Amino acid sequence: MGGVTPDWLAQLAPEHAPPAPGWWPPAPGWWILFVLAALTIAYLIYRFRHPNLRMQRAALDQLRVLETSPIDDGVLARELEHLLRRYAVARFGHEPVAGLSGEKWIAFVIEHGGSAWTAEAGTSLLRAAYGGNASIDRTVILAGARAFLKRK
Repeated sequence: MGGVTPDWLAQLAPEHAPPAPGWWPPAPGWWILFVLAALTIAYLIYRFRHPNLRMQRAALDQLRVLETSPIDDGVLARELEHLLRRYAVARFGHEPVAGLSGEKWIAFVIEHGGSAWTAEAGTSLLRAAYGGNASIDRTVILAGARAFLKRK
């Protein structure tokens, strides 16, 4: 039989298990999970550190509701006035905003982004909001309010 001895099994190396896998480098799935977790944490930190963005989003949502509501000009003007005042007090503080009325309020809105309220648009909004007979141009008034709310 050509050199095969009956104790050929004894000539084999002893049994041994393969070495345990190392913990580094992780599999690609773990890398993806780590990146997604880091991005989620960064996004949450960003959202909670910038509360003005949440407030701005909520105000823009309320403005969208007002735009689509079938209400008359007086009610729209009044609701829009209240929305912008609440937003301005929350965003800019009570002291600089609470005492503003009339032309000073309109000037404040124009200065902070609502440039569509220049000329007659702002005063007609105030007249309509506080019971006067004034017609408002909805597109101009809503555009000014949207610009005021969107300005950072």
